[in-house]
Amino acid sequence: MNDEGLERYSRHILLPQLDYDGQAAITQAKVLVLGLGGLGAIASQYLAGAGVGELVLLDPDSVELSNLHRQIVHNQARVGMNKALSAKTQLQQLNPSIKISAHEQLLSEPDLKALIDQMDVVVDCTDNSQSRMLHNRLCVQTQTPLVTAAAIRFEGQMMVVDSQQDSACYQCVYPDMSDQQDTCSQSGIFGPVVGTMGVLQALEALKILGKVQAPNVGKLWMFDGLDLGMRHFTVRKNPQCLVCGQH
Repeated sequence: MNDEGLERYSRHILLPQLDYDGQAAITQAKVLVLGLGGLGAIASQYLAGAGVGELVLLDPDSVELSNLHRQIVHNQARVGMNKALSAKTQLQQLNPSIKISAHEQLLSEPDLKALIDQMDVVVDCTDNSQSRMLHNRLCVQTQTPLVTAAAIRFEGQMMVVDSQQDSACYQCVYPDMSDQQDTCSQSGIFGPVVGTMGVLQALEALKILGKVQAPNVGKLWMFDGLDLGMRHFTVRKNPQCLVCGQH
């Protein structure tokens, strides 16, 4: 780490739980952010600010005016621009010392699996259960730590999946989930709620990369933005799970 890096990340390095070695690990890490909407807009900024060495962004959608109350990595001048490219523009200005690449199109499953296999952590910020199930499966297959979250209305949830720790996976929690859930365009989303979940995703991803205490796996975290309640449930691995079990 050069002198500029030591100054930029000095407040991280002061933390005894992280120290120089933890920050150095972050600056050498590769992280894939799937989705640059409400969750990814926030998570990606903290990951870039923290100095993740290589950020890979993937989102096929374009910035819309209705996104801007919560997807604050974008701005009005970039309405109509691809979200991954828009986010890359902003994040590169935030931290020009890191490598950032943007994928504007969805990848085939084999190509996405190959990309995930190169990553140290995957942060799933997509907005539908079908995508989350796919990313969960590919992360289990490649044994890549996954931080996945969702938010709707005033509520959010988050889970860390790490097959290297033999943890439960997303499929264990929602074995029969269909893709008929409400969306933000149907039910609305309070901007700071999705931002809160994005912050928590970045927090967990950076803790994994910096080896800050044991990974926070095996729990489903639930956030209520109305009363600021945060609850968690212990999630046990399902031996019959179609993704991670001994089926």
